[in-house]
Amino acid sequence: MTALVTAVCLVVYFLGYRFYAGYLSKKVFALDPTRPTPAHTLRDDVDYVPTRPAVLFGHHFASITGLSPMLGPAVAVIWGWAPAMAWVVFGALLVGCVHDFGALVVSMRARGMSIGKVTEGIVGRRAKTLFHLIIFFGIALAMGVFVYVIAVMLSITDAWDPARPHADMTSFPTAVLPSAALMLLAGVIGWLVHRRGFRLAPLTAVGFVLMLGAVWAGVSLPTLGLDRAAWPGQGSWVLILLAYSFVASVLPVWSLLQPRDFLNSLLLYLGLGLAYVGLFVGAPEFAAPALRLAPEGAPNFFPFVFIIIACGAASGFHSLVSSGTTAKQIDKESDARPVGYGGMIGESLLGLLAVLACTAAGIGGTADEAHAAWLTTYADWGSMQGLGTQVGVFITGAAHFIERLGFLDFRTATALVAVVVVSFALTTLDSATRLLRFNISEMGETLRLPLLGNRYVASTLAVAVIAFFAFYEIEGNPAGLALWRLFGTTNQLLAGLALLAVSIYLWQRGRNFWVTAVPCVAMLAVTLVAMVSNLRDFWAQGSGVLFGVGAVLLVLAGWLVVEGVGCVVRGWGGAKKVGMGIEFGGE
Repeated sequence: MTALVTAVCLVVYFLGYRFYAGYLSKKVFALDPTRPTPAHTLRDDVDYVPTRPAVLFGHHFASITGLSPMLGPAVAVIWGWAPAMAWVVFGALLVGCVHDFGALVVSMRARGMSIGKVTEGIVGRRAKTLFHLIIFFGIALAMGVFVYVIAVMLSITDAWDPARPHADMTSFPTAVLPSAALMLLAGVIGWLVHRRGFRLAPLTAVGFVLMLGAVWAGVSLPTLGLDRAAWPGQGSWVLILLAYSFVASVLPVWSLLQPRDFLNSLLLYLGLGLAYVGLFVGAPEFAAPALRLAPEGAPNFFPFVFIIIACGAASGFHSLVSSGTTAKQIDKESDARPVGYGGMIGESLLGLLAVLACTAAGIGGTADEAHAAWLTTYADWGSMQGLGTQVGVFITGAAHFIERLGFLDFRTATALVAVVVVSFALTTLDSATRLLRFNISEMGETLRLPLLGNRYVASTLAVAVIAFFAFYEIEGNPAGLALWRLFGTTNQLLAGLALLAVSIYLWQRGRNFWVTAVPCVAMLAVTLVAMVSNLRDFWAQGSGVLFGVGAVLLVLAGWLVVEGVGCVVRGWGGAKKVGMGIEFGGE
């Protein structure tokens, strides 16, 4: 059953890319491969760098793919595998891919500016400021939590056992060596390609083999012995990660982020490929029910399944990557289709794997025994709220798929998947810090503070804000964790608002704006319902901080929607030049 359902999903992905993405490229956005892109017209070899499609796809794919495509489905399947799978597949093709692709194209035609800055030219100055504030909060909050979580993953906890290095699914010190080796290899490859003119293909082959060797070495480390006393603690790892984020933010994109993400994407391709082949070889049955509407303690199925599964289906963070970094590196407009739309399909494939791994893999015995084991894991909502549980269910399930191929034992397969998980958490951290730097610089323009345009100053502020959410405590928890319940709705709010900006852009040019307007209305409606529901719960629980911050976000979102609707009603904005001297060139 799982093999058949998966095959159908893969065919749907192919048809979506072949026909719907083709329609968007030719008829809606009218991509022109001869039109100069910002990577050429504004080339500075720091942020604006023309990049070959395969490398840029890997960079974009790795940047948008963090922990969320694995963790969101691991929780949402508590409502059954069918709704989670449907939202991951059809949500991606009709909402997420369109959102990523649209944000990329609109930014690419506006000097590679972020979606927040682009909104100034489409809607107005107030809309830009509102968007910037929401983006600032969303990135800083998420990355504060990411720093904290990754620091936990890289630490050696009391429960960690070198004889069973992946029994504790919150501690992965075995990922440190592969991650460090990947950064070193990326720096060397970037320098050789861009400064010495070496060919990328042979360097990639050598680098990938060395990276796999580092993975093997990392897996072997526990048997060689790790000194707990000498190993950095969680606080030290937070500082190391913040320092790394600063360096990654200020370095030219070709020197670290591009080659690192490209190599990292190859590792994910390998892991995804092995897991999917293992699924078809083993062909397990579903252990989870197709639909389970009222799990004990869970929030309402609607709207929260669409909030909990973000990355993998539709995520506002992706619009920031598409418009913040990727648009500055597009070589030809025609590359936007495989990078923007195709990159989101790649992440959705990971989300689909997470649904399958958490509902069908690693459950032995008869069908009834497998079903009972799944119900034990997903007994109630509280049972799936721990990071270790969410990560563990996915890693264990995916490792069982790979194990069925016969050439890797379960321990090695688990280690491979664990390294992939930690590596992609790191790629999101460094890319997002750069995005926050861009956001701060653009806010500096609004505030007339040119000093914020300096990448070192803006990066310092970005890292400082992330550190605040990682270190400062609210109600006994780091600020990021204390406010984390707001991130899901904030992220989906960004998706709806980005689609709103793209819709108005298309409407102003007489194009078919319904392809983005319908997903925009759906995302905003679902998110606003969830935000109001959360505010009611925060009030009932006496969570003053969550209620206050959530209320402010709701007001900002409502205000921005009103600005967008007002723009349409007034018929404001010309076909080429709109607001504040921002010109969408070549149209």
